[in-house]
Amino acid sequence: MPENISSATDALRAGNRVVTGGIAAIVLILAAAAVFLFLNLPDADAFNARVERIFIENDALRSGTEIRLLEILAQSGTSFSDVLASYRMVIFVLLVFSAALLIAALVLLVTIIALNRRMSAIQRSGIQVASLMISRESRAVYINDMEFSLTEAAIETLSVLAEARMDDEVLNGAQIEGMISGRDAADCDEAAGATRVKRLRDALGNQMVSELLVKTIARRGYMLAVGKDVIRMV
Repeated sequence: MPENISSATDALRAGNRVVTGGIAAIVLILAAAAVFLFLNLPDADAFNARVERIFIENDALRSGTEIRLLEILAQSGTSFSDVLASYRMVIFVLLVFSAALLIAALVLLVTIIALNRRMSAIQRSGIQVASLMISRESRAVYINDMEFSLTEAAIETLSVLAEARMDDEVLNGAQIEGMISGRDAADCDEAAGATRVKRLRDALGNQMVSELLVKTIARRGYMLAVGKDVIRMV
């Protein structure tokens, strides 16, 4: 158990380092992109400077039409400056939004990886059951804090597997069918017992609980992946 705790702690720390490093990298990349964009945007006052230069170099322009034309150019420069300023704000908002999306995607990816590792660890070690109480009368099984209502056939299958687990036995499908039906295992079909186990798993409903609680031992049969001391039958 201490090794498992240490391994989980190391994995958590490694995951935190990956998230922190990834977020820092995303922020640095987007910051560099923002600096590059803002440095390469044209100067907002460039157009106004050109118009002012036209005014200075062409002071001989006196007619009303020429003066009006210069005024229109000046107004166009002001409009260009305002539009460019709004573009800067739009670029800034888009960069912030991109950073938020990339960080969220990174966190989600790391979370999915961590969950997959946790599920793999659970599959390797089996489900941790602190208590397993089987009530034939109410046709229910209590696994830790979870209650599952079962059919009569499912509760019988679970009871047979629980009794076998307390005797450190692994039962194949024919043996399960024989113990429930009262016939000799040699006269029973392997598929009948396998069907009972499948129906028990279906009755439990929760896929993780059903697949990990009732384990399949290759070429041997089925058994409950719980400690003998946690099983109670009432």
